[in-house]
Amino acid sequence: MMMEGILGAESTDLLAALDTEPQVSIRYNPFKVQARPEGESVPWNRYGYYLSSRPVFTFDPLFHAGNYYVQEAASMFVGHLLAGAIDEEEGVRLLDLCAAPGGKTTLYSAQVGLEGLVVANEPVRNRAKVLAENVRKWGLGNVAVTMNDPQAIAETLPEWFDVVAVDAPCSGEGMFRKDDRAREEWTPEAVRMCAQRQRTILSEAWRALRPGGVLIYSTCTFNRAEDEEQVEWLAEEFDTEKIDIEIDPSWGITVTEAAGHDCYHFYPHRSRGEGLFAVVLRKGEARSKQRPTRPRRTALVPAPKKEYGELGRWVASPEAMRFATAGDRYFGYYEWHSEAMSYVSDRLNVIYSGVCMGQMFGGKLRPDHALALFHDLNEKVARTELSRAEAMAYLRRESPAEIATKMQEGIGALCYEGCAIGWAKRIGARINNMLPSELRVLTKESEEEIWQE
Repeated sequence: MMMEGILGAESTDLLAALDTEPQVSIRYNPFKVQARPEGESVPWNRYGYYLSSRPVFTFDPLFHAGNYYVQEAASMFVGHLLAGAIDEEEGVRLLDLCAAPGGKTTLYSAQVGLEGLVVANEPVRNRAKVLAENVRKWGLGNVAVTMNDPQAIAETLPEWFDVVAVDAPCSGEGMFRKDDRAREEWTPEAVRMCAQRQRTILSEAWRALRPGGVLIYSTCTFNRAEDEEQVEWLAEEFDTEKIDIEIDPSWGITVTEAAGHDCYHFYPHRSRGEGLFAVVLRKGEARSKQRPTRPRRTALVPAPKKEYGELGRWVASPEAMRFATAGDRYFGYYEWHSEAMSYVSDRLNVIYSGVCMGQMFGGKLRPDHALALFHDLNEKVARTELSRAEAMAYLRRESPAEIATKMQEGIGALCYEGCAIGWAKRIGARINNMLPSELRVLTKESEEEIWQE
């Protein structure tokens, strides 16, 4: 890195900061957490706060319930940019084009609210699977997870989105403190290749963005080639307009300029977070002549109305829901999302959307794990409160007899501190643990010891 050319004499301070321990922070789910957790707030995100040390989150049942997401504090800044750019606009369609593992997706999902819709895309299969799992856990029902190349999205849904967020693959200089592998893999050639790839992604992102829409571009690197020079290229190639964002000087953010646009840098020696670059631009009003492609198929089939009674009893607001089938599974969507969800599902490779309700057997729903984590789960669904030890036993896919003594006969939600962590079925004096095997916690170390580290 040529940090001297970026920060001058301060480059020594930055390099020293990269050798210190990273700050740990989390962002809680405002649709699941009613009381503000204790801790020092992340100033640019009202749902984020810092931890004094890093626990092993695997041993917190509330982590598995989707009550919070472990996210580096600087990364939360994109939410501040979004808020400043859309000004509480409702019903926003947002494309998170490079979305895995899901930190920014879950942030956007909460920030656009239940009226908004997020399409979270990840073209790499194993990363898309992780993204979908984090979306399920977050549990708001306003996200569709897709697995497509950016070009396919731009061709299929041209000028369809109000906001497109590109957290671009980059050389990772801002992650040197957190990730030794990022240091080992960095080369000048990697910077050049990343910059080329970023321009390809940005050009497709621009095609998917409606006139007057908002582009949020971010990287976790410091160099101009992947940061300011990309903004200059965008301004040269396309009709971009500046968006003014209010920044508190106490946040320690470094503001630079590129082609008339404000660019925001987080440097670990100045602000409490890892390295981040971000910029927000508005697209000009001129429309293209490109038209959407025709649907490839009908992916979602509306559920029969006779099944609405059984499906609706599991959610708190059945009148606001529409239900559909994809294969042998039932999915629930907010009524105001159902048309858009079908539109996207017919044209893209959607691997998860809305909330997976489960499967029907003999007119009765066998609930999917995702339904337990849905924020709008009906409070009338049978629930059983567990101790921490019982909750961790459940998350290891054990079936302690003491849980059976607490449950009603049949299927019910198991909860920790009032938050559902999954399903179990009581059959006489025993239970069937319904936690998906791939979500099982593998270690039996004492969670009390882990949380005292």
